Amino acid sequence: MGLWRRLPRVPSENNFDNVVSSSGSMIVVSNRLPFVLQRNAEGKLVRKASAGGLVTAVAPVVINGSGLWVGWPGLHLANPNEPIPESDPDDITPTAGLRSEKVVAVQIDPVVFDSYYNGCCNATFWPLFHSMPDRATFKREHWHNYTTANKEFANCTMKALTSLPRRTGNDVPLIWIHDYHLMLAANWVRQGAEEEGIMCKLGFFLHIPFPPWDIFRLFPWGDEILQGMLACDMVGFHITDYCLNFVDCCQRNLGCRVDRKNLLVEHGGRSVRVRPLPIGIPFERFVELSEKAPKVLSTNQKIVLGVDRLDYTKGLVHRLLAFEKLLENHPQHKENVSLLQISVPSRTDVKEYQELKEEMDQLVGRINGKFTTPNWSPIRYIYGCVSQDELAAFYRDSAVGLVTPLRDGMNLVAKEFVACQINTPPGVLIVSPFAGAGETMHEALICNPYEINDASEVIHRALTMPEDERILRMNYLRRREKLNDVNYWTKSFLSAMGSLLTQEDHDDIGTTSMPAVTLDDFDEYLAKYIGNTHKLALLLDYDGTLAPIAPHPDLAIIPPETKNVLQRLSNISDVYIAIISGRNVNNVKQMVGIEGITYAGNHGLEILHPDGTKFVHPMPTEFHDRVGELLRQLQESVCKDGAWVENKGALLTFHFRETPSHLRSRLAEEAKRLIEEAGFKAGKAHCAIEAKPPVQWNKGRASIYILRTAFGVDWSERIRIIYAGDDTTDEDAMLALKGMAATFRVTSSSIVKTSAERRLPSTDSVLTMLKWVERHLSRRKPSIDPSNYRRNSLAKQGAVQMEMSFMRSGQAEEHKNGSATRLSTDSTN
Repeated sequence: MGLWRRLPRVPSENNFDNVVSSSGSMIVVSNRLPFVLQRNAEGKLVRKASAGGLVTAVAPVVINGSGLWVGWPGLHLANPNEPIPESDPDDITPTAGLRSEKVVAVQIDPVVFDSYYNGCCNATFWPLFHSMPDRATFKREHWHNYTTANKEFANCTMKALTSLPRRTGNDVPLIWIHDYHLMLAANWVRQGAEEEGIMCKLGFFLHIPFPPWDIFRLFPWGDEILQGMLACDMVGFHITDYCLNFVDCCQRNLGCRVDRKNLLVEHGGRSVRVRPLPIGIPFERFVELSEKAPKVLSTNQKIVLGVDRLDYTKGLVHRLLAFEKLLENHPQHKENVSLLQISVPSRTDVKEYQELKEEMDQLVGRINGKFTTPNWSPIRYIYGCVSQDELAAFYRDSAVGLVTPLRDGMNLVAKEFVACQINTPPGVLIVSPFAGAGETMHEALICNPYEINDASEVIHRALTMPEDERILRMNYLRRREKLNDVNYWTKSFLSAMGSLLTQEDHDDIGTTSMPAVTLDDFDEYLAKYIGNTHKLALLLDYDGTLAPIAPHPDLAIIPPETKNVLQRLSNISDVYIAIISGRNVNNVKQMVGIEGITYAGNHGLEILHPDGTKFVHPMPTEFHDRVGELLRQLQESVCKDGAWVENKGALLTFHFRETPSHLRSRLAEEAKRLIEEAGFKAGKAHCAIEAKPPVQWNKGRASIYILRTAFGVDWSERIRIIYAGDDTTDEDAMLALKGMAATFRVTSSSIVKTSAERRLPSTDSVLTMLKWVERHLSRRKPSIDPSNYRRNSLAKQGAVQMEMSFMRSGQAEEHKNGSATRLSTDSTN
């Protein structure tokens, strides 16, 4: 963010009395610590201060509030326990008062770190989020290492959090996570804090643009990124456009309920606030620098100044071409105007950046060769860093500040230029509309860098602008940046989080929560899909969808209101209902207790139709015999510390919801090993591992079987389908019905990959959806067509029952693909 070789000075003796304060201790989490560690000639670690607005603004808040800073120290330590040195006694930078005991250094394997940082962060997120997808690479290995690195940052953050004294009320700690390097970390921090029972607030700020949906959706693991950010209580961006892009992606990628007007996203039963928080600069510090900096430009020519990292997002080639076009179209500027371009080296070991440097060198040489006279060269090109005094002098004495990136989160160079414009008359600022600064700095001249000819005309206008207009525009710009400086940015963030020590001194934080799900929320999604003539099939999971998750299956009771709505829906001729559960089929029927609907148990291995017929998927005989042995092994090996096994007949489920969190992973892995060694498939559920027979049958196959049985082979043309479920077993059905059904996933706050089109926060919202269905169908005219599917025709005598066929090895050929059944004419009593 900063282009200094050295940091601006801070108030003497690190006096931060005027710095904004947080009501609770602040833990800042960033890819880098606010300083980097280096080894001196003796091999001892020493601190080297880092530059940037984040450090300048946030370090004093952390120091004043006895907070902590979590980040990578800048080098890989052979001994991770090697102590971090204290700051130098003569250090006057903003981090001088940050004691080593308040620093948590993240140590990651060098190979993993390189893949995470150079691979995923810089080769994928940087170009993609800057809307340059053709430059992005998408590699699963890099994504895997990004996930690993974020988990380690989260672990270190939890270490920092647990080291703080427990607080309540408004004094709870505030964890502030920064930038695209750490978009997943908050998810594991939230989970860890909930498991440890520690109260905290989580905030996130992205320092680069957030792209529109059609760009973001190119990233294969975009759902996980969005959910990682939504684990925070508030997500901040520089400008409103980025906020709206994020909200749009949450709705379209995740199916979240959103409020665009108030910038809210509902996720896992929480309302996440999304806020525009444009970052500022230490304005008065730059004014002081510009007042003291000696003159460095000994020329009467007008200087057009560009200051950028050498990065393909900055539009440097376009800028040189626009300046060349200026000299061609307006020859009066020859020998009177020079372009001073300062390019700070960046990622010099990356081929793409090396090629950009070569292109810049060649282009500067060509333009200078084309226009240079004995007394003048059109472009002065500096490749390297400049001192703070030199840069302030360049800002102060330039006639035009040229900030024309192809895409930029904010661009603080524009603000630094304005702060240093103390001369009379002042210069003119030109800003690209594709930088965040272009939205907030209204009085600057707006220049589209992609249109070379028009860009040259904007530069010409700036060079020939009347003095009174220059003064007017710059006065407005300086007034705004002075008011909205970097301390105001920090104050705005703390206010948005409700963590400002003197909250009454700041603006109202606005609406912070979305209203509960209402019937109207389903109008846009379902009304057009269902229509007014089609029959409707409701396929519903039980636990976590109709009934809230409970510590024990027997305690998961369907609420009376939900049961009543289902009962009324079952009496509507155009509605077909099937409950598809992981429970035993008889148990799920007993728990729901509604006659005349379909029940599927054991994830569809058993299906009880409304007329009393029963389908049971065949299972090899040897696995029937192995169920008892596996049950015994699980009970002996892993049924401890609150864990237990549920016997469902064809299935077993190992439950560990009541097990202490630090023991769950080990017990789950051991149970998974035993299940797979016995030849069963191990499937994940809510704090459970399910042992399933190795047959190609799941809720997806069962759903299609149920629909075909009820509506005939052409069912897809004649009905509309709603499927709602809450765990991974329901994903099989959502995937099988994708494009043919309206699908809902009831989700918690943890990261969940889903094929569902919409997410619902709770079982209460499922009830609301069912009420919407009832309201919608009740407005229809009664159907004159007789029902053409099997419903409520239970024969009390002679009902045909399809029973489980246990296949012997020699019968395998008779039951290809595991789909054969054997009919029995036994009467039911």
